[in-house]
Amino acid sequence: MTFFAIILLFYFYCYICLLSILKYVKIINITTSERVCLLLYLILEKLKEVILSVLPITIIVLILHFTITPIDNPALFRFLIGAFIIILGLSIFLFGVDIGVTPIGNLMGNTLAKSNKLWIVAIGGLLLGFFISIAEPDLHILAEQVELVTNNTVSKMGMVLVVSIGIAVLVALGLLRVIFSFPIHIFLLVAYIIILLLGILAPSEFLAMAFDASGATTGAMTVPFLLALNMGVTILKHKKGTSEEDSFGLVGIASAGAIMPVLLLGIIMNPGEITHAPDGGHEISTKILLPFIKNVPHVARDVIIALIPLVVIFFVFQFLSFKLGRKQVGRIIRGLIYTFIGLVLFLTGVNAGFMDVGRLVGEAVAGRSKVIVVIIGLVLGMVTILAEPAVYVLTKQIEDVTSGSIKRRIVLPTLSIGVGLAVALSMVRTLVPSINLWHYLLPGYIIALILTFFVPRIFVGMAFDSGGVASGPMTATFILAFSQGVASHYTGNTMEGFGMIAMVALTPLIVLQVLGLLYKLKLRKSA
Repeated sequence: MTFFAIILLFYFYCYICLLSILKYVKIINITTSERVCLLLYLILEKLKEVILSVLPITIIVLILHFTITPIDNPALFRFLIGAFIIILGLSIFLFGVDIGVTPIGNLMGNTLAKSNKLWIVAIGGLLLGFFISIAEPDLHILAEQVELVTNNTVSKMGMVLVVSIGIAVLVALGLLRVIFSFPIHIFLLVAYIIILLLGILAPSEFLAMAFDASGATTGAMTVPFLLALNMGVTILKHKKGTSEEDSFGLVGIASAGAIMPVLLLGIIMNPGEITHAPDGGHEISTKILLPFIKNVPHVARDVIIALIPLVVIFFVFQFLSFKLGRKQVGRIIRGLIYTFIGLVLFLTGVNAGFMDVGRLVGEAVAGRSKVIVVIIGLVLGMVTILAEPAVYVLTKQIEDVTSGSIKRRIVLPTLSIGVGLAVALSMVRTLVPSINLWHYLLPGYIIALILTFFVPRIFVGMAFDSGGVASGPMTATFILAFSQGVASHYTGNTMEGFGMIAMVALTPLIVLQVLGLLYKLKLRKSA
């Protein structure tokens, strides 16, 4: 039965690939046999790209299993099945984003900018920012963990609503920034000065939750839409002289919008010392397929909640403004269906196959040398970023906007190094109790903000966008589970695992801007 289901999933994946390239193949004047060979080649190329993104982390876990951290067979088999499902889900999701989510975002951005009325742009940004954020699956995952670990001091729905309101306000301001061509580095400087002041007043526990929220809320659903929305506004303004520098930055601005309200909530609540939930161990299922079956309804519900606001907004705008033809509407609906299927498969594979293994590996590695913990954290961080779905959406847009002058093969390794360093530094913070999260965040953000005055403006937006993109569902599940496993072993309190997502959201801001400096120096040298 399992084998039959896997075969069906593979055939469905091949069908999606065929749909995506069939139009291209038809216009080529070649024989039928040559066309079949070309189809197979393109399918294998697409499959290879996705496999290469998931394979490194799979190999590392297998190496750890056969060397220093043996994993129980049921958990290991679930991990391998999860890797296969993630490969299928990631492929289908990316295809659905291309033909569904991205066109909707572009159309929305164009419509708001075309109105030439600031109040429409502001209200549109507020509504779109709120609904797309409140529907983000990653935010719900983090909010659940916050509610559990804080013994309901901070409720799940309260966390989701507060973060969504903050993002809505900053998205509206971010769109107005594009309309007025306000410098992004000044905008971000003001935003983080406000965050600094709030951070000084807020309880220390809320600092980790706030910065984790900034990464978790810009996940697989939010990032493609915000990138496309920003691009839609920018394209229309570009005709009036706006530079492509404004094509990036909205995701980074939204990340800042997630931090402020959580810090403000901590100041208002002032709960004193939060009573942490006792860590009574983590129950690992001994079944292989049952966790996948149990996860599908829960994940499907979350993804439906994520997509419903987008679908409703699309049809409202279609009736009032877009007036697209039946063929275009059908294509976008198919894209949303593929996005739904791909995201359900991806998140099911991550939740049922990867989270338990992340926790087990973290606890097992923590029982070894502290140096090994830091090294494995570095390696896992470097390879996990390759499997984040939103990373591929961002790097593709970077290549498109810059006409290939800033290539994906340069941006991806840079992000990989940054995220690897982030996880390694998080492990050091867990191992050394005297190191607090703000010891990293304060100098890190000061460096990132200083760099904004020296790098090309396009790299500023790219860097702050990448901070949100890097901390997606793989980070919010596998790496966070690994971090909590290490924290549970050393401190007996999984609350210490919070702050890791904040670090993952920080380091890309620095490494990508350093890449921008090198790019600037190279241009000067060639000139």
